[in-house]
Amino acid sequence: MGEVIGDGLIKLPFLASLRHAFPGAEIVWCAAKGETVYTTALKGIVEGLIDGVIDRGVTGVALSDLLPWRRPFGGRRFDVVIDTQTNVRRAFVVRRARAKGGVFVSPAAGFELSDLKPAEPWPLAMVDRLQALASMAAGRSISPRPVSLQNPRAAEAAAALLPEGPIYVGFAPGSGGVSKRWPLESYIDLARAQVQAGRTPVFLLGPDEGAMLAEVRAAVPEARFPEWDRSDAFPDVKGPLLVVALASRLAAAVANDAGPGHMLAAGGAPLLSLQGGRRRAAKFHPSATRLKMLIAEDFGEAMDMAAIPLDEASRALEALIAEGGA
Repeated sequence: MGEVIGDGLIKLPFLASLRHAFPGAEIVWCAAKGETVYTTALKGIVEGLIDGVIDRGVTGVALSDLLPWRRPFGGRRFDVVIDTQTNVRRAFVVRRARAKGGVFVSPAAGFELSDLKPAEPWPLAMVDRLQALASMAAGRSISPRPVSLQNPRAAEAAAALLPEGPIYVGFAPGSGGVSKRWPLESYIDLARAQVQAGRTPVFLLGPDEGAMLAEVRAAVPEARFPEWDRSDAFPDVKGPLLVVALASRLAAAVANDAGPGHMLAAGGAPLLSLQGGRRRAAKFHPSATRLKMLIAEDFGEAMDMAAIPLDEASRALEALIAEGGA
């Protein structure tokens, strides 16, 4: 339905789980309406996870797609069809792409059109719903998995920017909306504590966050800024691909409720996610292998990110690091 960057990021662990569950399968992603970032901004990340994309043709969007002679996906048939949406019309149409003897899994109409139904209550979180669909299709429980990048240059770039030796802790203080940001001075204080603990802070700052860069560089001179201070031989590895690659080299990371948090989770970093409201946190939290969340609403107003106490964040971060043995 017009898959933008946030949608694509939150679904990455689901794709990694599917590839793990069906290692030899041809996996095709269908964007029901409009383009998908899996052919643009996130194309390098999903290399090896999906083998093709369908974003045109009969997908159930048009009312005329219900006509029996209108064949979905260009007439292709699949042994397993997983419908991640709840739209009954689209589910009814794409079910026709199920091969003879195949399986169709869909939450539409309370799973009435699905060949399989969940044994447990349907979860609230999007990432948990996706994992439940993957588990139903695979016939066994499938846990979220970090993305294993297929591009060797991504891992080489991450190793060049964060070489072996130090214990790295990541910080992603940015977000698309200012109201979703924990105060930068709190991130700086947390990073200084990591320096005192003998660890190296790594700040992940995008191209529009130069003002943050100057402030953090002055306050935490020991910090690394891999997206800005580049002298490596892999300039083509950048953006979300680089962040996902760097995540695997972090003992833990802290991020706001924004894209970088989902990138870090997809790359396998243990994550402290700083959220505004309980409802959104419950439904759209990142799918990290180890996740802790602090929610502003638990300490004050839902969108007053400054309400999250520094000492609570410090304790949660230390617990994440200790669980990993770093």
